[in-house]
Amino acid sequence: MKVSEAMIRDVSTIFEDETIEDFIVFCLRQNKSGLPVVDEEFRVVGFLSESDVIKSALPSYFSLLQSASFIPDTHQFVIRLGKIKDDQVSQHMVKPPVLIRPDDTVIYAADLLIKNGLKIMPVVDAEGKLMGIVNRIHLIHAATQGKIDR
Repeated sequence: MKVSEAMIRDVSTIFEDETIEDFIVFCLRQNKSGLPVVDEEFRVVGFLSESDVIKSALPSYFSLLQSASFIPDTHQFVIRLGKIKDDQVSQHMVKPPVLIRPDDTVIYAADLLIKNGLKIMPVVDAEGKLMGIVNRIHLIHAATQGKIDR
């Protein structure tokens, strides 16, 4: 099965010159946890997730957040988040982003998602323009339907 058969084509994006606050508001309204970052020609130039924002606000604490025994200082988080909320998305996005092509196999997509610890991955054409996204749940669904070739 090809990525083109499992990808979501109706995709929300954010531009690289928008702010972290814009990203947060948009994600809240759309119930998203991350967005492809595009330039004015809709080429994917990065990816920003809620985890990236947390890492930017509390870089030294992020690895500790993986443990339930660590409760971060909420006050510090609020202060640091306030300091980056007006920053452009381009300052905090993951770049270069991990990308996949529509003709790649879903097995390859799953491998990239797992190896890179991702939940979502942009699907791009040969020019790097956004065509859609592939995410873990769509790959899981394809697997449960027996659509993934061995």
